[in-house]
Amino acid sequence: MSEAIVLSAVARKDVGKGASRRLRRADLVPAIIYGGSSEPLQITLEGKAIRKALEVESFYSQIVTLEVDGAKQQAILKDLQRHPAKEFAMHMDFLRVEADHEVTTNVPLHFINEEACVGVKAGGAIVHNRVDLEIKCLPGDLPEFIEVDMANVELGGHVHLSDIAVPAGVEVLNHGQDLDISSVQATRAGTEEDEASEASSEEAGEE
Repeated sequence: MSEAIVLSAVARKDVGKGASRRLRRADLVPAIIYGGSSEPLQITLEGKAIRKALEVESFYSQIVTLEVDGAKQQAILKDLQRHPAKEFAMHMDFLRVEADHEVTTNVPLHFINEEACVGVKAGGAIVHNRVDLEIKCLPGDLPEFIEVDMANVELGGHVHLSDIAVPAGVEVLNHGQDLDISSVQATRAGTEEDEASEASSEEAGEE
């Protein structure tokens, strides 16, 4: 499991584009927390802390703790606006998490045993058709990631959603069981080698 992410924040009343620009110049990130039984709350986060958090994969899908003026709130990141050129965070939306209410979010897929994959050993290459899945579950059942085992996938084979072990209590949304997750496809080099081998066999037969 990844280390829990805790971010310090300050409630703010100064909102609007002008206020947001002033915050960013001070290396602060404007954000909002909404949902649950409480009113939406405008907050400010430290730019340095956010840059560090954005480097952690689990930050995008896991529950984080926001300490707003000393009061802790649990939430998940629902939206992130980045600068179109410089990629820094311009605004963030957080959704409050309550233990008895299901949350909807995207969790990453972790592909394991790729080097040991039967199809790769036969000269193929793995193609990732999905890198995450949208799921719904209670906060206590939220997985950090979902594993996709590639070990026994043959050349030309596919892994569908129905082939993946989804954790108990987790529902995958908006996708049928035949959703194509990954596949092992023949590489151009492998195809050329097969053609060369076939040609050699034909020439030997003619002789």
